[in-house]
Amino acid sequence: MIRPIVKDILFLQRKAEKASRKDASDGRDLLDTLTAHSDTCVGMAANMIGSTKAIIAVREEDHLLLMYNPKIILHSLTSYKTEEGCLCLFGRRLCRRYDYITVRYEDENFHKKKKRFSGFTAEIVQHEMDHLQGILI
Repeated sequence: MIRPIVKDILFLQRKAEKASRKDASDGRDLLDTLTAHSDTCVGMAANMIGSTKAIIAVREEDHLLLMYNPKIILHSLTSYKTEEGCLCLFGRRLCRRYDYITVRYEDENFHKKKKRFSGFTAEIVQHEMDHLQGILI
């Protein structure tokens, strides 16, 4: 189900709660909503659709990747400055991102996974994981 984009700053600043199998419908809705906004958006966190759970979805090349309870377990020593926008906020904001990251997460079937991201995909993942911490960029 496509859900409306949340723009309430106080809600968006809340830290996410651990997701479980009971939250699978939020994951499906997150994918549906990201697909509906694919012309202007490459990633979303669950709080953007009104869920308090730790779930993100990102476009990775030609498919969407859904991650429950993602955690960065390794990152590059080097980082860069960039400017990012978000459907939840007006305008663009400066931020700093790592060149690459390794993330531990649970997939759509709640199987434990670990994956390394670099380039633009790493930037997207970091942006969405900021959302899970209540950090708005």
